[in-house]
Amino acid sequence: MAKHPASSKKAAPDQGRGARPRRREARRREARRDSVVVIGLGRFGSALAMELADEDTEVLGIDHRAEVVQSLSGSLTHVVRADSTKEEILRQLGVHEFERAVVGIGTDLEASILTASLLVSFGIPNVWAKAISEPHGRILTQLGVHHVVYPEHDMGQRVAHLVRGRMLDYIEFEDDFAMVKTSPPEDIIGLTLGNSGVRTRHGVTVVAVKRPGEGFTYATADTVVEEGDTIIVAGHTRQTERFSELQ
Repeated sequence: MAKHPASSKKAAPDQGRGARPRRREARRREARRDSVVVIGLGRFGSALAMELADEDTEVLGIDHRAEVVQSLSGSLTHVVRADSTKEEILRQLGVHEFERAVVGIGTDLEASILTASLLVSFGIPNVWAKAISEPHGRILTQLGVHHVVYPEHDMGQRVAHLVRGRMLDYIEFEDDFAMVKTSPPEDIIGLTLGNSGVRTRHGVTVVAVKRPGEGFTYATADTVVEEGDTIIVAGHTRQTERFSELQ
């Protein structure tokens, strides 16, 4: 009968030793919850990493080229020269503990796919990856990458819209929806948005207005659009394009 309490006391230290590594692991994950690992520091990856760093986000940058790593040393929180296709190397760097990761590798398709596959296998909740073609993007999606981006294609499409019309800026979302920054057409100048019939006649919604020398403000039905204003409109892609082309 006396042996039972003794065995219970011996179990406690073992549980404590097992709990400490788990607590350390939890603390490391918590510290990296708001951090991002960016793998592949070419033009896309380095620009993204620098933008994140400018916004006070901790960034671990990884690239296999010594000159790239050297050029970004001191600009990012950490920057490391490493082969991202090797699982043991990524684990040594603690990449598996991050909750957000970006694969900026483009031209080396094998490295892009292998790296993305490892990040997905780690169970990282949010993985972004750059694709340079539709087939590349399909493979990344099939691997389980959460967000596939096409920087060159998207930028080319955006610039084409800006070149074609009177748009000052253009953002297209999925499901045929877009937001356009443009100048107001003559038929709504001097009218409140409620009386202008802009939504009924043009199928778009004016969501913000900017006066010269001022910042953007949210638009309401009582907002009067004046000559020289800049407006942001939202709606189906083709309707926003047509609206921006009105003279």
